Amino acid sequence: MSLLHFPAGFRWGTATSSFQIEGAAELRGDSIWDEFCRAPGAIADGSDGRVAVDHYHRYPQDVELMASLGIDTYRFSVSWPRVSDPDGSVNAAGLGFYDALVDALCAAGIRPWLTLYHWDLPAWLPGGWTNRATADAFADYALQVHDALGDRVRVWTTLNEPWCASFLSYAGGHHAPGHTDAAEAYASAHHLLLGHGLAVRALRAADPEATLGLTLNFTPAYPADPENPADLDAVRRIDGTAHRFFTDPVFRGAYPADVIADAGAAWPADLVRDGDLELIAAPIDVLGVNYYTSQLWRAGEPSPQPTPHPSATDGVVVDRPWLSRTDMGWEITPDAFRELLVGLHRDYTGPAGVRLAITENGAAIDDPDPASGPIDDQERIDYLREHLRAVHQAIEDGAAIDTYLVWSLIDNFEWAFGYTKRFGLVAVDGDLNRVPKASAGWYAELIRTGTLSLPDPS
Repeated sequence: MSLLHFPAGFRWGTATSSFQIEGAAELRGDSIWDEFCRAPGAIADGSDGRVAVDHYHRYPQDVELMASLGIDTYRFSVSWPRVSDPDGSVNAAGLGFYDALVDALCAAGIRPWLTLYHWDLPAWLPGGWTNRATADAFADYALQVHDALGDRVRVWTTLNEPWCASFLSYAGGHHAPGHTDAAEAYASAHHLLLGHGLAVRALRAADPEATLGLTLNFTPAYPADPENPADLDAVRRIDGTAHRFFTDPVFRGAYPADVIADAGAAWPADLVRDGDLELIAAPIDVLGVNYYTSQLWRAGEPSPQPTPHPSATDGVVVDRPWLSRTDMGWEITPDAFRELLVGLHRDYTGPAGVRLAITENGAAIDDPDPASGPIDDQERIDYLREHLRAVHQAIEDGAAIDTYLVWSLIDNFEWAFGYTKRFGLVAVDGDLNRVPKASAGWYAELIRTGTLSLPDPS
């Protein structure tokens, strides 16, 4: 075996989100995901998040489980419709759940990392993210949560994966609210970023010492033929809406000109107002990186089907049959992860003095039913090992990375896939009992030693 040692003080943890694990839907208002789950055919197995894995009632057990693994950071999200009522007032009971959760984490020596928005938008907000007023409401909500938890929560993420909450949801139709309108996608993406900027300004004023940031998802796109101008242009357009639409205004204070040109008539004429970009570019402390896979693209014939890449309807994903895949069908490409991290540090975060944190990385594996006995998920261990090797290489190449969070702590409601895909280090049986997999023990040992063991090439 060869050994890779992570820097002293490197933080290890896991991540979850409210709608995917909490349940107790009767104790909160509806979100757009509750509405989406009721749409026939929207969820692969016809399930919903009403019970999920009942974290709302079982959080003491889940915190104890995290502590037993040695986890020192837990990234969770707050359900906006649990803590806010339709008139904008605070739901004291809903906020009390998070108050108790944070207390339990702190008592266990686990750093709470709070995400304000992981897609469960209150259903009562008119127009959702297509409405500019939602950005203002988000900043108000951020302060409500901070007023209650800011004395103990020191790391705050405003948004999780705004691309998913805009282009995947409003253009592609795959996520709530399930719309297929490119103009709505551009509007919602801008309003999400505006909400981020307004929340950063409000939180910074209330708590200058807090660590603030946002989390973006990255799926690096590569041309099928690097010599083919059409393939190169398809990749440029895909990268534009998937990545640069978010990184450029946050770190450079402007939307990429080519993205606006590509949008054409779908770009709302009055979308960006004076002062918006200054708000969006408010300095942050940490950029969360969610990474699972990369993709090879070629240019083809424009498709009439809804797509989350509205300026690249001619883009076609090219399979790489020599690569292994997770149960999501996603190709396993850790080298692209290393390239991504080094490139983000070089082009965006490094010059701005911003740290990188891996806020999600993990694999859906077709694990057996926990009732059949211990789950020896070696495929997940192999995935994590190779991606942690990539993180270590990126650190050696100069990328400022200080945190790694596995997605996910526990099997859960995987959005449009329902309960058919399992990412957790911990399984859940039919009675909602928690059953750690082999990967949980492997990760606990990695945390204990701070050292990644790599098998020697055979």
